[in-house]
Amino acid sequence: MKFAAAGNWFSKDWYQNVKMGAKYGFYGVEQLEWLGLDLEKAGQVLKEYQVTSTALIIQSRSQEVAKYLPWTHGMVWEDSRDAFVEALKETILAAKAMHVPNIIATTGNERNDICREKQHEIVVETLKAMAPYAEEAGVMIVLEPLNVLVNHPGHFLVTSKEGFQMIREVDSPACRLLFDIYHQQISEGNLIANIREGIDLIGHFHIADNPGRMEPGTGEINYEMVFRAIRDAGYSRWLAFECGRTMEVEPLCEKMKRLIEKGTK
Repeated sequence: MKFAAAGNWFSKDWYQNVKMGAKYGFYGVEQLEWLGLDLEKAGQVLKEYQVTSTALIIQSRSQEVAKYLPWTHGMVWEDSRDAFVEALKETILAAKAMHVPNIIATTGNERNDICREKQHEIVVETLKAMAPYAEEAGVMIVLEPLNVLVNHPGHFLVTSKEGFQMIREVDSPACRLLFDIYHQQISEGNLIANIREGIDLIGHFHIADNPGRMEPGTGEINYEMVFRAIRDAGYSRWLAFECGRTMEVEPLCEKMKRLIEKGTK
């Protein structure tokens, strides 16, 4: 198990956040957007500080492609498929320049003109079209369910159960689920059982407490037990903090490292 700091903890620019992560002992830093970065410089900074940028979201420089990517017209629409494939190709180039292992995909908002089963099928077919490019590049597409009760009303993919089923149907080693512990606590609870059941289908984790989406220890989730369950299930990829903070950076990082040690020893 490897843990990445949230880039927003450090409140600097992208490059400085990498340096701050290394300073405080985190050799992964998650900062999702890549548009506007100097990719060569980013790669050099990551190499210099021996830090991994753990995930990027699918983006495109092309306005024509980008108009199909927002949640208001996302992966649940058939006519977005080619745009998602093209945006993935662009994002793969950014990921390879920075040696990023994960590319995050989301389904977009649920449609009201066709049934859920048809939308599920459309998403799976789009992921099937995308997966060979990820396989060839050696990166992983991670599909993220999101909660609709607090943060993302109307989003299509909510439960880990449906997300796992999608991953099974895509049937590619380069397509897995992003299990966001915060979102799934809100949407369904039963965190440890769901993680154990689907661990072979999970490619990435996001970490935040509930309520409030701040660092572990500020809410109801027993992260020591969750980390231990993930460890015992044999997971060895990245877990990234994706949360705000309620304290200064130095004590925050020390507190999170103590929690990680307790949950993984």
